[in-house]
Amino acid sequence: MEDIVLDREYKSSLRCLKIGDKVAELPIIQGGMGVGVSRSSLAGAVAAEGGVGVISTAQIGYDEAGFEKDQAGCNLKAIRKHIWMAREIAKGKGLVGVNIMVALKHYKEHVKEAVECGADVIISGAGLPMNLPELVPEFCRTKIAPIVSSKRAANLILKMWAHRYNRTADLIVVEGPEAGGHLGFSRDQLAHRDEMDFDQEIRDIIACKKEYEEKFGREIPVVVAGGIFDRKDIDHAMALGADGVQIASRFVATKECDADERYKQAYVNARKEDVQIIQSPVGMPGRALCNPFMKLVENGRIPVKKCYNCLEKCNPGQVPYCITKALIDAVEGDVENGLMFCGANVGRIDKITSVHELMRELAEG
Repeated sequence: MEDIVLDREYKSSLRCLKIGDKVAELPIIQGGMGVGVSRSSLAGAVAAEGGVGVISTAQIGYDEAGFEKDQAGCNLKAIRKHIWMAREIAKGKGLVGVNIMVALKHYKEHVKEAVECGADVIISGAGLPMNLPELVPEFCRTKIAPIVSSKRAANLILKMWAHRYNRTADLIVVEGPEAGGHLGFSRDQLAHRDEMDFDQEIRDIIACKKEYEEKFGREIPVVVAGGIFDRKDIDHAMALGADGVQIASRFVATKECDADERYKQAYVNARKEDVQIIQSPVGMPGRALCNPFMKLVENGRIPVKKCYNCLEKCNPGQVPYCITKALIDAVEGDVENGLMFCGANVGRIDKITSVHELMRELAEG
């Protein structure tokens, strides 16, 4: 491995992460977390440490004036604002990317806005981003990265992109069953995840993408996400052949995280047994903290009083609760009555630290 000496008082034996013509000094991507958990403060701080800071566009404008009446406009305004602010914080270091869910009602608009604002990379999941290449010009500065959880999904996307657009991915994020938020697995798979050989799935995806590397004459780095907690996990992912990792939950418990302090403290206080698998209004299973809100949902539907136009496939009269309201309530500090997504290892988090200290720990081991 090549040694990279950083100007942040620590060094790492980790290789840099190359995404096309872009380079992050550390192969660590901070996972995108909405609503409002990862915006410019967190993403900018991670980029400033040489990593890839990621802004989630899911209802990113929830605190903009006029959001109650114009969610779409406020979200686009906030995308522009937070990409610019993250770049200011990063001061030319690392990369600033965005996470845009396929399930969003205004998915295309979010992608186009991120491209116009010069996002370094768009990471897209919660569905298969089949038309992402047509929204992102091939020779613009923005790179494209699908999130997949299986070789089948990876091959389907790469094959479709090659056939329809003569294009391939600039990066692939492989998200495992230990991840937080929306998950690309069935509830049965998640219930028996200890029986899964996901290491082999990662190896299979790495083998699958080689065909497209040869076809397009470029490298397609693979980043492993889900359950990555410390340097031991990073080294394990690298040993499988990965080029980097994506970590989300640990970045919540940082001073720079954009969520309310009560949200961060809920992560610190969480125990392993507080984590549960839920059915999200997005239509996918998700992993979240058990709290009074989730117990209320289990006992029956919470009527939706207002639609915030967030999801493409959402019937306010049928969904179990409004995911936008639940996520906004939580990020603003009402941790008893809001939805708090988390990773499987949240119970191991025992303190709030800084992004600098966390990145140093991950880099040095």
